[in-house]
Amino acid sequence: MSNTPSSSSKPNDLKPDVCVVGLGYIGLPTAAIIARAGCRVLGLDVTQSVVDTINRGEIHIEEVDLDGLVHGVVQRGLLRASTRIEPSDVFVIAVPTPFAKDDHHSPDISYVLAAASEVAAVLKAGDTVILESTSPVGTTEKMRDMIAGLRPDLKMPGLTAGTPDVSIAYCPERVLPGRILEELTNNDRSIGGITPRCARKALAFYKRFVRGTCITTDARSAEMTKLVENAYRDVNIAFANELSIVSDRMGLDVWEVIRLANRHPRVNILSPGPGVGGHCIAVDPWFIVHGAPEDTPLIRTAREVNDKKIHHVIAHATALVEAHPGAKIACLGLAFKANIDDFRESPARLVAATLARRYGSRVHVVEPYAAQLPREFTDTGAHLIDLDTALEDCDVLVVLVDHDVFRVVPLAERSGKAVYDTRGIWPDQPGEVSGAPAGLRLAS
Repeated sequence: MSNTPSSSSKPNDLKPDVCVVGLGYIGLPTAAIIARAGCRVLGLDVTQSVVDTINRGEIHIEEVDLDGLVHGVVQRGLLRASTRIEPSDVFVIAVPTPFAKDDHHSPDISYVLAAASEVAAVLKAGDTVILESTSPVGTTEKMRDMIAGLRPDLKMPGLTAGTPDVSIAYCPERVLPGRILEELTNNDRSIGGITPRCARKALAFYKRFVRGTCITTDARSAEMTKLVENAYRDVNIAFANELSIVSDRMGLDVWEVIRLANRHPRVNILSPGPGVGGHCIAVDPWFIVHGAPEDTPLIRTAREVNDKKIHHVIAHATALVEAHPGAKIACLGLAFKANIDDFRESPARLVAATLARRYGSRVHVVEPYAAQLPREFTDTGAHLIDLDTALEDCDVLVVLVDHDVFRVVPLAERSGKAVYDTRGIWPDQPGEVSGAPAGLRLAS
């Protein structure tokens, strides 16, 4: 690769040129924040429409304050997007890491390795490569090994004696959709290097735009830390969801039970829902299970409980619909959590699509963060409508997401409706049927 640029002669006090690979829900906000810190950033994405949108100073995802930030850094010439990689000083990889939808839930790191292959083509001595994608333990090392195979002219950390030519590290995000810009800046970061020297190099980069505490460790520990954080949350949500199923069987109001239990000074039960969604909590625990299948009964069971809750909700929503033959049905929400447009792994999406396949044009979907229904609704006859139309025309309401716009619907506009509230946002809904599932309330 004789045409590869030589080692950078840029002084250490100058801001590095940065390439962010993947311009999705994490990559684009990350690229914008790095650009805001004064670095020149190239955002790399495989989708031309995404590239064109960003280069106009616009965004293709919904996130608080992101539109103004992207517009500003694009206008200042600090951020641009492309489908073709270019030489940089720091490469940040933020691409998806899904898992196979089979009994083994095998993690798929092909997107990471493909991105690393792109980076390898333009890599030069002195560069830093940072993986941010949530990944199984050992992925950063596999990425290093692949780059080493593609670039035998460069000394790789942990593989050759002496000072390596390239630094490689892992630094996962830990952000909440709707607060991504704030949390990318203020949250603590775990930075795991292939070697301590790599960790320090990555630390110097993150301190340019992160106000939170940055803690260095090794790459495998940082990978596991990210998985543990989301598995911990999944286990706690599973307790709440299992409790809601038990309460349904006993004819109890789970929201009342949790409210009273949480008055104990050392108890903090989370709120149940129709399942668990998103690309983190619904996915990451499987990476731990896959890595140690004989030693993870609790983590596996939590995942199974949360998946089971989706089918529990489908069953009770179906019972409510069957009790009202011919009635129009409004499914409120498709996102995996409130007030965002992210539908990845969303239980609400699965519930609504299942009802649409069963009841066709009787089903109407209200999702203020969607311009059109996802592809699985094609040919079902279901319609995307606004909330006001749903409240006027639909007699069955199935609450699947606790968007703020749903929370504020007054009782007067829900009067006479049959309601299945999986989020507990309308505790004043009258007419709960004795022995019915908690949250399932019929018109009195």
